[in-house]
Order: sequence, then structure tokens, then C-alpha cells
Amino acid sequence: MIDPMLICGVDEAGRGPLAGAVFAAAVILDANRPIVGLADSKKLTEKKRDFLALEIKEKALAWAIASCSAQEIDKINILQASLLAMKRAVEQLHVTPQLVQVDGNKCPDIHLPCEAIVKGDSKVQAISAASILAKTARDAALYTLDKQYPIYGFAKHKGYPTAAHMQALTEHGVCPEHRMSYAPVRNLVLHSLG
Repeated sequence: MIDPMLICGVDEAGRGPLAGAVFAAAVILDANRPIVGLADSKKLTEKKRDFLALEIKEKALAWAIASCSAQEIDKINILQASLLAMKRAVEQLHVTPQLVQVDGNKCPDIHLPCEAIVKGDSKVQAISAASILAKTARDAALYTLDKQYPIYGFAKHKGYPTAAHMQALTEHGVCPEHRMSYAPVRNLVLHSLG
């Protein structure tokens, strides 16, 4: 019998961007301390996500956030890096869950019962909570990158391939935080070499 108190939700943020790390979070919610308004992080405003992230960290039974760098993504590919970030997040929890529920269709390589739930971030509260922590952590990291590399506008587009980001890449080339294995970045580098 699985204790509903020991179900861990896991989700990642940042698979699509051309720069920065991919982040994952693992959350075990406390049924005695409900959090109102949990939803898929993509459906919430940044202000609402930031507010909920603080509440999750305060009320959850356990939570952890981990990441995989742009260099790791280039080495092992984005799917494997996402799963590795998830594994790292679960392994950092100070409470061992009885069941891990992951958003998507693949489970990380962990020594715990695990199930993948497609659209889990809108079906399972613990996964919604994890999606919020992963997204707010990634956004915070991109604000930091924006200070390091202001020419790219990371604070605005968070590394996604927007017109402004592509323009900055064309004008300034790549920085160490760009994912070289991603076609738009790779093509630009090859074009500049050619």
C-alpha cells in the first residue's frame, strides 16, 4: 500500500531553449498543508509562479532542484540530460518517496518505483509543484546569465529561439552557455566557419 504522503512529483524545464542548463525538480507534498492554485507552470504568470514556488518550498514535505549544464546536454543529448537532472533531483530529497511520478513518457534511471504520466503537470498536484520549482529555478539562472552575457537578452527570452535571440546570435556569435548540439546554434557556428 503506497502512502499518498510519500508520492513524489517530478518535472523539468528548459528542453527547448538554445542556451543554459535544463532544470528538474522533485516535490513530495504534505497533505496536511495544501497549496491552492497549483497548475502546470506554463499556464501561470511569472508572478504567480514565483509566489507559489515560495509556498511550495515552505509547505512541501520535501523538495529538491537539480540541473544539467549546456555542456552535459551537448554530450548526452537533451532527453538524457533531462532524465539525469530528474534523477539528481530525486536523489537529493531528504525524504525517500515510495512512488515517483514523472511528467512525460519516460522515467529517470532511479532505484524507486516510478511511473511516467503524459500531461502529468496538469493532472497531478505534486508534478505541478515540481514544474513550478523547475521553471522558477531555470528563470532565475537565466537572469544570472543575462547579467554575464547582456548582449543576448536572456532575461527576456530565457534562451528560447526567438527572433531577437537569433539576431543576437547572428551578430555576436555563441557564448559558452549555448547548446552547440542544437541545430540553430550548430548551423550558425558552421556558417561562421565556412
